[in-house]
Order: sequence, then C-alpha cells, then structure tokens
Amino acid sequence: MYCPSVAVGSVFGLDRETLVDLTQHEIRALRTEFNLADAHTHQRQSPSQRKIVDQLPELWYEAEEGLQETYERHFTEVFFRLHGQPTALAKGKTLLSYAASISTMVAAMFLKQQRMAVTLVEPCFDNLHDVLANAGVPLYPIDESALTDPDMIYSELRRRVRTDALFLVDPGNPTGYSLLAHGRKGFEEVVRFCRDHDKLLIIDFCFAAFTLSDSTLTRFDVYELLEGSGVTYIAIEDTGKTWPVQDAKCAMITVSDDIREAVYNIHTSVLLNVSPFVLNMLTQYIKDSIDDDFRSIRDVLMRNRETARSALDGSILHYQEPVVPVSVAWFRIDHPELTASELQSDLLGEGVYVLPGRYFFWSQPSRGDSFIRIALARDPKMFATAMTRLRRVLDRHGR
Repeated sequence: MYCPSVAVGSVFGLDRETLVDLTQHEIRALRTEFNLADAHTHQRQSPSQRKIVDQLPELWYEAEEGLQETYERHFTEVFFRLHGQPTALAKGKTLLSYAASISTMVAAMFLKQQRMAVTLVEPCFDNLHDVLANAGVPLYPIDESALTDPDMIYSELRRRVRTDALFLVDPGNPTGYSLLAHGRKGFEEVVRFCRDHDKLLIIDFCFAAFTLSDSTLTRFDVYELLEGSGVTYIAIEDTGKTWPVQDAKCAMITVSDDIREAVYNIHTSVLLNVSPFVLNMLTQYIKDSIDDDFRSIRDVLMRNRETARSALDGSILHYQEPVVPVSVAWFRIDHPELTASELQSDLLGEGVYVLPGRYFFWSQPSRGDSFIRIALARDPKMFATAMTRLRRVLDRHGR
C-alpha cells in the first residue's frame, strides 16, 4: 500500500519542516507533555459532568433499545435550544455527521459538483482550505478585515468577491472575530450582498457556542434571517470544540431549500448515521450546559485565558482581544527577528506545543509568521505550568 512520506513523518516525528498542515502539528503535539495545539476539549469533567460519565452504561443500553430518529431529534432539540436557534429546529432539515470535517467535505463535494469557485476568509484553520482544495474547488482569499466595518461590508464584498460562493467562519478561528460585533447588521449585510449578487453563502459556526460565554453578545436567530432572506446557504455547526467528551462528537449541516435535495444526496453517499449512543450522551452534556448556564465551559476558558494574559504580560507576546471569547488565544509576536515557527521550536524544548500562525494564512503564510495560537480548553493546573515554561522561553528573547 502506498503511504506518503509526509503522513509517516507526522506520525513518527520527523522535523517540523516535513509537516504541511496544522492537523499534522496537532498530531505531533498529542505526544507532548503540554499540548496547547489542538482546540479539542481536554479539560476535566465538572462535578455534574462526572455524573453523566457515571450514567454511561445506562445511556448505552437506552440507545440500544430506542430508535435512531429519537436520539437525532432529542439531540437537535437541545442543541438549537442552547444556541437560541428556534428556526433551525422548526425547519427540521439539519443533517448530522460525526465531525465538522465531514460536513465540510459534503459542502466541498457540492461545490465541485456545481463547478463553483469560493472566496474563503483568511485567517482560518487550514483544513477548511485543504478540504476544499483537495476536492478541486478553486479558492480565493478575503481578509477578515473586510468584515469589520458594518457600513462598508456590502461594498467591500462587492469589490472583493468575484466567485460563486462566499465561505466565512463565525466566530473566527483563530482570531475570535465575529459579525456579532455589529449585532444583526453585520450578518444582514453579508446576506444582503449574497442575495443581491446570487452568491452561495457558507458559514462555519463551529465556535458559535462561545458566544454564550459573553453576556454582551447575543447570537440572534440567524436561521430566521437566512430562511427569510431567500439567500442560498450552507451552515455548519459542531459540538467538538465545546464539551470534554474525548472526541465523541456530532456536526451538523443545514442548507436552504433550493439546494437541499442535492446536498442530501451527497450526504447520504458519505455516511448513514451518527452513533445513537454518542447522540444520547451529547444530549446529556448539552442539557447540563443549559442547566448551569454554560458555566462549566465558560469558567475553565476564562480562568486559563486570564492565566495566559497574566503570565505573558510584559513579554514579547501580545494578546489579541477577540470579539467572542473562543477556546483559543491568538498572540502577536513583537520581536524583529523571531518567527512563530522558531518560537514553536524553542518551546518544544520545554515540552510545550503551540501552533504557529503561518498555516492560518492559507494564501500568504508569511503573514502569520508573527502570530501563535494557544488552546485554552485544558486542565487549569497543567495550563498554568505550561504558561510558566512559555514565559521562561520568552524571557530568553528579551522584552
């Protein structure tokens, strides 16, 4: 069987120069003592979540006896209730898969089938670019800055978007930027542009749960806006970055009625269903977050974010304030000669693994050489020790 050398390197630990994407870095980071690379959830269970773990045998046997449709319905009901998205729930057309990458792959297959080119936001996690590119979809960048002024969004998109589709990530990964900075207006302007100019709008909402961590933000019923506008859209949601369930997750894809049949036919060519046991378990975690007002998730991230800011204050790393307090922190390196990849290499000597920024800038990697991303969904004690080691390395490079 043919096995590409890059894949072998990513597993068996060749030098970082052989690693071609962020996921390969994250695979390598799984073997380090202080893995601050992937944005998956590695924090410990809260007291109420431990009770769910104690119930796993019961949830298993319950799933054996029930109907698949029952667990799909229960899951989508609580998910969209937590997110305040009654329109998505009422429409009842959301398709489930076991990873956001699978939902993205379905979208990519649709784009390829329709011979569409895509304008993709930058910076973003590079597997969005890679999944689309590997499907043969032509890609063109649009900088996130085009979305920061609500009075200019429409004109900026009209000037910059020449493709059939526009692909946004909200909140952004790694920056935490969100159109919610403008309330409804930001989303309304994006939708108005796409409708007026006959563009397919694709939005990755995989970090949207973290809008629940900030009382100053309101994730309004965005599906009501999408459905009522008549825009053609694909929306992707995910549980994988929110609850500490050891990567037992579920992703969702919801589309406008005009492309629903075509996307459904692609989706069924990819998979049958998500495990009813996983859906049953995830439903309990989401209910727990509804009951505790998202506290168990919010508190860990808030604590680690403040630990990072405090430990790194006065160093060459400068925290980039997000609109939404997502589960990653984005730092700019203020040093004339030190690149993110060089800093990452130095940190490996301390057993700390962070992600260099260049991979997030998929069209111009050099733009990311002055940034690193640090994952926050970690055990706070481990995270604090990692920040101490990180600061020790930074101090060797001056202030």
